[in-house]
Amino acid sequence: MLTNAENDFIRYWEENRLKKKKFFRMLYVGMPLAVVLVSSIFVNSVSGWYTRADISLRSNSSEIIVLLVAALAIVAFVVIFSARHRWDMNEQKYRELMAKKENQ
Repeated sequence: MLTNAENDFIRYWEENRLKKKKFFRMLYVGMPLAVVLVSSIFVNSVSGWYTRADISLRSNSSEIIVLLVAALAIVAFVVIFSARHRWDMNEQKYRELMAKKENQ
């Protein structure tokens, strides 16, 4: 027997499963986590608590470009991974509920 919440989830996921899989929707979902992660890395590197890294960063300006490229790569990975993971978890829950519904 499915609960009301499970039936509501089944209806919701049947209507929105294709919308949630779109690329731009994934960007919207995972962006806050990625921005927090990258901003904390930048704050950590600029704060100067590790003097060797600070000296290296100030003496070689090309490292800033490397840090920016790495930050963009981190953002892209976290955004896409977290959104796809969330979609996969919802899809798995949907399939489990549908199997449970068919067995009743």
